[in-house]
Parts: sequence; structure tokens; C-alpha cells
Amino acid sequence: MSPITLLLFLIAYFGVLIGISYLTSKGASDNTSFFIANRNSKWYFVAFGMIGTALSGVTFISVPGAVAKSEFGYFQFVLGNAVGFVLIATVLLPLYYRMNLISIYTYLEQRLGYWSYKTGAAIFLISRVIGSAFRLYLVAIVLQKFIFDAWNVPFWVTISICLILIWSYTFKGGLKTIIITDTLQTVFLLTAVMLSIWFISDSLNLNIGQTIETVKNSSYSTIFHWDNILESKNHFLKQFLGGIFVTVAMTGLDQDLMQKNLSCKNIGEAQKNMLTFTAVFVIINIFFLSVGALLYEFAAANGISVADLKTPDHLYPEIALNHLSTLPAIIFMLGLTAATFATTDSALTALTTSFCVDFLGFDKKADQDSKNLVRTRHTVHLAFSFVMLLVIMIFKVINDESVVNAIFKAAGYTYGPLLGLFAFGMATRRMVKDKIVPLICLISPVLSFIIDSNSLALTGYSIGFELIVINGLITFLLLLLSSNKQAEVQFNSQEHRSGLVPELR
Repeated sequence: MSPITLLLFLIAYFGVLIGISYLTSKGASDNTSFFIANRNSKWYFVAFGMIGTALSGVTFISVPGAVAKSEFGYFQFVLGNAVGFVLIATVLLPLYYRMNLISIYTYLEQRLGYWSYKTGAAIFLISRVIGSAFRLYLVAIVLQKFIFDAWNVPFWVTISICLILIWSYTFKGGLKTIIITDTLQTVFLLTAVMLSIWFISDSLNLNIGQTIETVKNSSYSTIFHWDNILESKNHFLKQFLGGIFVTVAMTGLDQDLMQKNLSCKNIGEAQKNMLTFTAVFVIINIFFLSVGALLYEFAAANGISVADLKTPDHLYPEIALNHLSTLPAIIFMLGLTAATFATTDSALTALTTSFCVDFLGFDKKADQDSKNLVRTRHTVHLAFSFVMLLVIMIFKVINDESVVNAIFKAAGYTYGPLLGLFAFGMATRRMVKDKIVPLICLISPVLSFIIDSNSLALTGYSIGFELIVINGLITFLLLLLSSNKQAEVQFNSQEHRSGLVPELR
């Protein structure tokens, strides 16, 4: 497919998003609309839009590409994700709504102290910048290879174009715009994956029943893996438990996805949103894994050498853009673009919100919607775009593995201390020595890295997604060792009565 056709498609796509941004932000560009959409979002729009945000280009490309190595084993992780989402809906969301939070890290300030709060917020900023940069990098390398390389456009220019486009439709309306654009992009994403299955099946001369049988009988369809639990990263327990804790940390303790939930009218609607999202999330991942199996069957049938690809992440775009007709290629680009930009636009909004609330104290200012603070928010939003650009360029130099693995490995190191902080706050009656919390949250990832690097050689145990559990547990134990049983703190009495946060005496 010609690069100019793909480029024209991208221009039209972003033209639609910018038009939506203009309509949704018209007369409502204040900080309250940007941060929490005036707490007036419809739960069904939030639930549907979150699908695109949670899946991202990683699911769209890396999950199908990884099928050859791990078969359908990734679905074990997805089942853990589902349990994690239920925990978020029943434990974390009630806490956030009772405290009427804009930034979820405000909880840490009231429960543990000032430095714990700032540390938690800083961990989120670092984690989300890295994670979102990885995801945008994934789509950018595809755009670079199949569009911009034709005109010898440097990679950093490709990234800059992506970020400028995202900034252009998010800087004014923020979450209010994101709720609508993400809903639209989720429609594009789901349409693309369904049509991709149809196009690949049609090219293999398979009807619906034959497609199901082909996937079922392929060598890639094994879901549950019970290999040696010590050496295999794909063992069910590792994947399932890792899925639970990664979800709780990367979703429930992440301002990005929780910000959408907090924009609902009340806790009941937020929980309906979360549970509906969970059901759709599990089902759609089955389709993505099926796409992976069909892609490898297509490659085998058409003599495509998978070994010649630089990374398995390139398999889907290689087949869609070079071995299928124009319409499947456009559908693929539609899904990939929707998946990735739905994640990145949401992340930029959440990063801006967290920094403005957690570090600039917008929520404590009586005039938080003043013109000066709105201008400050615009500056912060632009600054995070530049930071993401730098991180992507660094990642391009050092990355040597599938993006999906890189993201979850990074999450294990960055979100682990956040998991430990919240777990300690909600599960104990003790008070930490607040000033040493930043040090603890630096030590924990270092110790986790040492354990991860030496575990296989020393014990024969290979660490996978459960790295985040190890990191969180180390943080929890260090907090426990440095805590004071006799400390007294003032905390929201409503939370004490709820049982979610024990009263400290």
C-alpha cells in the first residue's frame, strides 16, 4: 500500500479528532472540565472508551505477535486482569469516591504523610511517562517503516508529529474531550480487530466455522500452561497472580484510568463502568489472540519468513500492509492508530492532572479555574509532550525485545513501590516515618532488580510478571520495619467507619 494513501488516512483521522475536540471543549476549557469532566460523564461512555485506553497498540500488535512464543498463554494473564478489575471496583473505587478525590494520590497524604504523597505521585509520573512512551513508540515504528521512511523523514520528526497531533486535540478540553474521542477510537479498534479476522480468514479461504476450527486446532491455541513453575515464566500461577497485581497497580493505582472512573456521577455508576469494561476486556483479548494464530497460519501458507522480521511486533503490520489488499491495510491502520492514540491522549491528560494537583496544588486554590492557572496547565501539558518525546528516543536506542514484555517489565519496577504504599496504608494500623519513604521506594526496585537478575542462576526460579508482587512486598516490608505502632494520625473518620482504612491509635 502506498505511503501517501496511509498518510492521507492519518490526516483525515486526526481531522475528525480535532473536530470533536473543538465541539466538546467549546465554552468549557476550565481546569474542572479538564481534570474530572465536571463529574458528569456517562458510565457507559467511560466503560466503552476505557477499552481503547487499556488495550493500546501493545495489545493490537504485540499480543498477536507473541502468540508464536507463548501460544494463548497470555490469556492466563488476562484472567488475572479480570480479578484485578473486580478488586478495583469493590475496594479502591469506594475509597476514592468517599474521599472525593481528583488525584488518587491525595489518599497517601492523608493516610501516610506529605513525603509519602509526593513519592506516590512522582512514581506515577515516572511510570506513566515510561509506559505511554513505550506504547507510542510501538505505533511510531510502524508509521516510520510504512509511511515516513518513503520520504526519509527522521524518526524523531515522526514522533514529534504524533505528539503535536495528540496535544492539539487534548490541551483544551482534557478529560471531557477524551471521554468522547476514546469512545470513538474504541469503535475503530473493535471494528478493526473483527474485520482483520474476516480479511485474513477470507484470504485463507475459510468461513466462520472453519476459522474457529483453524484457531482451535492450531499449535498456538494452548491457554493453560503447567510447565515447571520454577523455570517457566508462562506457568499459570505466575501469569494469573501477575495479572491480578499488575492490574491493581497499573489500573487501580494509576491516575490515568482512575481519573475516568472518578468523572462518573457516583460510585454506583463507576462500578457499573468497571465491571462492564472487565467483561468486554476479557472477550476482546480472545479475538486478539485469535488474530495472532491466524497471522502465523497465513505466514506459513504464503511462505512469509517470520524469522526475517526484526521483532514479532512487525508480523501484523507486515501482513496487513504488504500482503493484503488496500482495504485491510486501511482497517489495520485504523485499529492501530485508534488503539495507540487512545492510550497516549489519555495519559497526557492524566499526567497533566497529577502534576497540577499533586505538585502545583491546584485543588487547594480557591481560583483553580482562573486564566493564570489554565495557562499553567497548558504549559504543563506541553512539557509532558516533550518529556515523552525524549523517553521514546532513549527507548529506541536501548530496546531489544518485544514492546509488550518491555512495558510489563518496566511496570514491575516502577509500579511495585506504589503497590506497596497503598497496601501498607489500607492493610495496617501503623504510621510510617514519612521522610524516609522516598528512600524506601528507591531501595525496593534496586533490590527487586538484584533478585530478578540472579534468581534463575541461584535458585532455578525464573521471574515473570510476578516481579511487581516481589517489588511491592519488599516496599511493604521496609515500610513495616520503619513504622511506628504507637503513632496517631488524623484521618477521614468516614473512611475509618468503612473499614477500608483502620483508625490509628
